[in-house]
Amino acid sequence: MGAWGAIIMSFFGALFAAMTLGLQLHWFGIVPGLPFLVFALIALAAHRVIRLPGEGVAPSERAGRAIMWSSIGEGVGLLVASTIVTNIGHRDLLLPAMTLVVGLHFLPIAWAVPFRPFAVLGAALLATSALGFALAQPLGGTVAGFAAALALTAASLLALRRDRRARLIPGQV
Repeated sequence: MGAWGAIIMSFFGALFAAMTLGLQLHWFGIVPGLPFLVFALIALAAHRVIRLPGEGVAPSERAGRAIMWSSIGEGVGLLVASTIVTNIGHRDLLLPAMTLVVGLHFLPIAWAVPFRPFAVLGAALLATSALGFALAQPLGGTVAGFAAALALTAASLLALRRDRRARLIPGQV
């Protein structure tokens, strides 16, 4: 994943941060929108990287299929997880459940892409999810939400760096 992946991951990082601010900390108004400023900055940086000469990071056909299917699974998984935690009366577990689904989504991608940071990101999100379920609420949801936001934002910055290097110094990825 390159700059396009960075845009997607940074959006989800901002979404996790905004949901944590709103759902867990009960901050409303403009405050939950502030994480999207970070997303906008990363999207602008990604735009600059995409416009650089060179091919950049392009996933193989196998990696493209893994990304597609795991993203479809992630979408279905997020819907199922949110429905389950809401229906059992534990909306406070929404962020740990979402973190679990997003972490699982990165494991097949890490296997297909052979880019070790995706495996690290998936493992970090799974550990964060487990911590979020284990801690008393609302602390568990707050930890899971902010840790997921931080991990996804860091991964997006790494993806930008990787794509920039691939465009400027071909063969160095």
